[in-house]
Amino acid sequence: MHVTTHGPESGPPVLLIHGNCSSSGFWEPLVRHLPTHWRIAAPDLRGYGDSPALGVDATRGLRDFADDIAPLLSELSGSSGSKVTVAGHSMGGGVAMQLLLDHPERIGALVLEAPVSPYGFGGTRDLDGTPTSPDHAGTGGGSANPDFVRLLGAKDRGTDEQASPLNVMRAFYAAAGFDFGADEELLLDTMLSTAVGEDQYPGDSTASANWPGTAPGTRGVLNTMSPRWLDLSGIVDVPVKPPVVWIRGDQDAIVSDGSFFDLAQLGKLGLVPGWPGEDECPPQPMVGQTRAVLQRYAEKGGSFREIVYEGVGHSPHIERPEDFAAVLREVVGS
Repeated sequence: MHVTTHGPESGPPVLLIHGNCSSSGFWEPLVRHLPTHWRIAAPDLRGYGDSPALGVDATRGLRDFADDIAPLLSELSGSSGSKVTVAGHSMGGGVAMQLLLDHPERIGALVLEAPVSPYGFGGTRDLDGTPTSPDHAGTGGGSANPDFVRLLGAKDRGTDEQASPLNVMRAFYAAAGFDFGADEELLLDTMLSTAVGEDQYPGDSTASANWPGTAPGTRGVLNTMSPRWLDLSGIVDVPVKPPVVWIRGDQDAIVSDGSFFDLAQLGKLGLVPGWPGEDECPPQPMVGQTRAVLQRYAEKGGSFREIVYEGVGHSPHIERPEDFAAVLREVVGS
């Protein structure tokens, strides 16, 4: 595994976990604003950046990713045994929650940035994560835009096709109209580092008799976040409950209650034909689900704080790096 590190080994330990279709380099615009005496580790998850493109067993949810980076908790703690502040973006927020489930005693605080819902991505109808169909249709590897997958695999850097990685980044990785400036090529590089295939991104799929005709498979990245395999709501029962800070933008088009990556929402908008309607297949209330789980986490002895940035999209640490860094400094406390 490739891990980018910053700061002295004796500094306060911080683990940064990137999201889907990116890599550790996606944190660089934030790291510039963080204290130089912190010990920061930012791994490339398997199949991203410079880490090996190992296959992903989606039947384990996000555990393959969490198991890979769990040793970093001990390494960062060092001889002092200091607890680690863990920050996760998007899918990385789900990996962070999995680490909390598996190693709650090692985590000092959790910062969830635009995290995937504890009930996965797509295919659920209410705040309790109830599936919209028995086979979780509309989620997993078959839910990806095939043109985006093709262009991502080809490492396309252009803008000629609507689904090109650069166009997708400009349209969805931040609020509409956000200027990535000098970091745009760096961030595009992180996207294009994604390994593509049935064992990687997006994963395999199965046919379904339910709308939209595809159900999750057992391999690859998007299947790890299908509610067929992922349920992180058990964080409410961990015996040690570090404080949680949840940061999101109110213009997030990826993780929201009307996500443009949720096939039910696209069906509702008429962009995917045959949508059976709100009663049978409503869009997933992703934000509401996260809030409901975190409220139960607090009721059972934990604590959480929700921070919402106005006019910000899916990547607050890039769109508002100084503000995000200030929150992280407050959490780390030194």
